Amino acid sequence: MSKLSHLDKDGKATMVDVSAKTDTEREAGAESTIFLSEEAYALVISGDAPKGDIFAAARIAGIMAAKKTSELIPLCHPLSLSHAVIEFVPSPDDHAIRIVATAKTTGPTGVEMEALTAASVAALTIYDMVKAVDRSARIDSVRVISKSGGKSGSFKANTKAPNPEPAHTGGHTGGHTGGHTGAKARATPRVLVHEVAAPKRVANLNNEREALREFMITNRLRATQWAKSAEVPVSEVYAFLNGRARALAPETSEKLARAARSSVEMMLGRTQR
Repeated sequence: MSKLSHLDKDGKATMVDVSAKTDTEREAGAESTIFLSEEAYALVISGDAPKGDIFAAARIAGIMAAKKTSELIPLCHPLSLSHAVIEFVPSPDDHAIRIVATAKTTGPTGVEMEALTAASVAALTIYDMVKAVDRSARIDSVRVISKSGGKSGSFKANTKAPNPEPAHTGGHTGGHTGGHTGAKARATPRVLVHEVAAPKRVANLNNEREALREFMITNRLRATQWAKSAEVPVSEVYAFLNGRARALAPETSEKLARAARSSVEMMLGRTQR
């Protein structure tokens, strides 16, 4: 078994000596997912929560947490971050919000802990702002999803959409009434009558929605900035991502793809079908 770097020869906790390491550009991404009741999810997406804009508060909290990581985790080195960003990816089918945090620095050690702390605190902030409505909200799947720079090289995890199943088991059934108890409530797909007649088209639209989420994460695109640079309403992007809109308008798709220096086919995963 390899020796843990944070333990000395006597097994005592110690801060790793990085003085001999070369400063390099380093980046890390991390994610967390919070599963909500249908009511709480609607409040988060709408921006009409009693405490205000939940995404704005969680974004600031996550960025602040990334900057304070060494004060929270005892053996972390204080780092000068060059960049920190928080993104939110709604998943309407299971009433979940996926939080993706990215941190950058130029220095002798990595920023995985900063990214993890940012994603975790952003999720905790969402919980704090919805707990009056949904005390059983569950934070899950906190992990590093990417890393670059340093001696150990690059790492990229599989970034599939949140799996609703964990939210249906264990202690996530208490406190919810009105159809939000147990697995059945969240496992039931939300299908419109007119969509039943064209299942293949609906499947394609769902694939495009997931492809767009992955495209945004892979290219580190923030919905607000991306929409602004493309000169399209950000509400159209969010409406498609959270399932309120069945598809992006062709003109909107073209503008978004052009702003991302890509194609509509790549952006919506149509090259894979």
